[in-house]
Amino acid sequence: MANTNRAEVRSAIHERIRRKVRGSSERPRLAIYRSLNHIYAQVIDDRNGQTLVSASTIEKDLRGNTGGNVDAARRVGTTIAQRALSKGIEQVVFDRGGYLYHGRVKALTDAARAAGLNKNEQVAAPEEPKEAAAEQEPKPEKKKAPKKSKE
Repeated sequence: MANTNRAEVRSAIHERIRRKVRGSSERPRLAIYRSLNHIYAQVIDDRNGQTLVSASTIEKDLRGNTGGNVDAARRVGTTIAQRALSKGIEQVVFDRGGYLYHGRVKALTDAARAAGLNKNEQVAAPEEPKEAAAEQEPKPEKKKAPKKSKE
């Protein structure tokens, strides 16, 4: 029977990721942890076992109204990138911590990239409004065949 406990499933996924992702002094690991109300980020050198830089929504500067939303994750992402760049860290390995790469986790990593971490990676371009895309490309209309009677 499959395990249905979300915490155990996430920790199993995180262990699987950690077998592959290692941080070094040249390219440390940016580890993300998100709880219901807050989001935390650390830049870790796994070879020496040291946390080099950290940021979270618990800090007064980053708190805002709530720490459990996408805007707070963006604030943490830009802050962690600025702190890492001030310590001379330009390249990191992203560790999503077993969470799906969307929502707050994606917002944090995109904000960190936009602030200057991993300059050689592509930052996701903002999506165009659907209305503008619909105006540019008119769709051909398909004619439906008349229904046949059962006689």
